[in-house]
Amino acid sequence: MKKIATLLIFILFSLSCSVGQFLPAEATATPSSTSTITHTPLPTATPVTPTLTFTSTPTLIGLKTATFTPSITATSLATDTPPPQDTITPTIQMDGFLFINISQTEIYKGSVCEPLTVRISAQVLDRDTIRYVLLFARFKSLTSERASKWTNISMQTIGAGTYFHDLSSDQMLEDAFFQTAWIEFQIVATNQSGKEIGRTDIFKERVKMLECIPTVTPTSATVRP
Repeated sequence: MKKIATLLIFILFSLSCSVGQFLPAEATATPSSTSTITHTPLPTATPVTPTLTFTSTPTLIGLKTATFTPSITATSLATDTPPPQDTITPTIQMDGFLFINISQTEIYKGSVCEPLTVRISAQVLDRDTIRYVLLFARFKSLTSERASKWTNISMQTIGAGTYFHDLSSDQMLEDAFFQTAWIEFQIVATNQSGKEIGRTDIFKERVKMLECIPTVTPTSATVRP
């Protein structure tokens, strides 16, 4: 009986070993691939700034060059252009002034014949200090030393140290005593308190006043057969 039990155990052990040879081996787990996230930095937008090159160009503001004409020359211009201006030559003293201009060399007495006025312009040297520019004018006989009293007129400014006045014969003292004459003038500049800063000599025989003799135009009432 013990032999039979021992034989059965031996047979069962043998069968279990035989069956174990035919069983498939346990599947070996293959490790799954691990996905690695790699951070790639985004490109940084770096602006490319061009190198600017500047060329400094000086700008001259208010630069004036005094230009003198050798003599007064009457110039005939078209009607759509400004009236002619003659620059007075520096043959006389003009302390404190860059230039003196006159628009006409002849004007007529009264209010009928043209031109009636002469524009006298002046530009001062020290425009920051000068506050008043005065024009002195008088009649001077064409044939004698007789002269009128001086007329004192304040000139107007147009800026940049430039002053002007449109002078006519009826603005001057003793106009009634002269039919034809030279108009002599002198210009004086002062500061705010009235202290003299500049003065010209007397300009003589530059502007002449002529007598106005109107020309009668015949009309149908005066024309007879």
